[in-house]
Amino acid sequence: MSAVSSQTGTVDFVFIFIISISVFFLLLITFLMVFFIFKYNKNRNQKPKDIHGNTALEIAWTVIPTILVLFMFYFGWKGFEFLRKAPSDAMVVNVTGRMWSWGFEYQNGAKVDTLHVPVNKPVKLVLNSQDVIHSFYVPAFRVKEDAVPGMQNHLWFEANETGNYDVLCAEYCGLRHSYMLTKIKVVPEEDFNDWYADIGKQVIKTASGETTVDQNDSVPPVADGERLAKIHGCFSCHSTDGSKLVGPSLKGVFGHQVTVITDGKEREITADDEYIRRSILKPAADVVKGFDPIMPSQEGQLTEEELVALIQYIKGLK
Repeated sequence: MSAVSSQTGTVDFVFIFIISISVFFLLLITFLMVFFIFKYNKNRNQKPKDIHGNTALEIAWTVIPTILVLFMFYFGWKGFEFLRKAPSDAMVVNVTGRMWSWGFEYQNGAKVDTLHVPVNKPVKLVLNSQDVIHSFYVPAFRVKEDAVPGMQNHLWFEANETGNYDVLCAEYCGLRHSYMLTKIKVVPEEDFNDWYADIGKQVIKTASGETTVDQNDSVPPVADGERLAKIHGCFSCHSTDGSKLVGPSLKGVFGHQVTVITDGKEREITADDEYIRRSILKPAADVVKGFDPIMPSQEGQLTEEELVALIQYIKGLK
């Protein structure tokens, strides 16, 4: 069976090597324990006698385990070195972890919630976190690395087979930690290039302070707002059908009175454009009564056009 990624074979070899040695010594020690119980049973040895040391045996059980541990260290170190050094020609993708979703940003500015990569192409993921420690984990590829607030981390992989592979968070990060799931879609390079060109046309780009939308202006603001809400993990905490999750539902919020906690005091406020904007950029300013202030600020995460599109989408959820 071929390895699904370049890392799979390296990691599996080290694990199998260590487990094989461990199982061998478990069986050997268990056998010797049982053997000595019978060999030195009281009925067989009525008169106790001293047993003198065996120099050769003592040297053997010191040297052999030392050599085996050194082999374990060597293979483990070489595997770790391989996993940490991404090839210079690797495709770079920025990954953002937040409660409770993963976001991916390509070098052309495209943002998605499902990672698309070409087969047989090294991919370097630059990991960041918006709130707490998360851990990007792809079991099939045997790669896992923490996303830590305030610092950048990285990992890389090269998928050898097309298909869809699960991405999980391996660090407990709060109430909906187990829902922090997405996929890596590995496709032929030609298919990836077509997808990459197409998704690039839908990007809202910012250059020199001026913002432009897709050249064909083909993405309606509301539709683009829904896409952005999905990409930025809004639906992990907020429903659109009126049900309560970790955060209040977005359905019908616009134009209605909302009870919020501001500076420790309860007050009524109308959910207008300014309120929605402030809730996105400064969520701790007015916290809806009955909910915890756990939403991270989206300042610096959204362009002005993206923010407007997101507000328009929320306004449309009647």
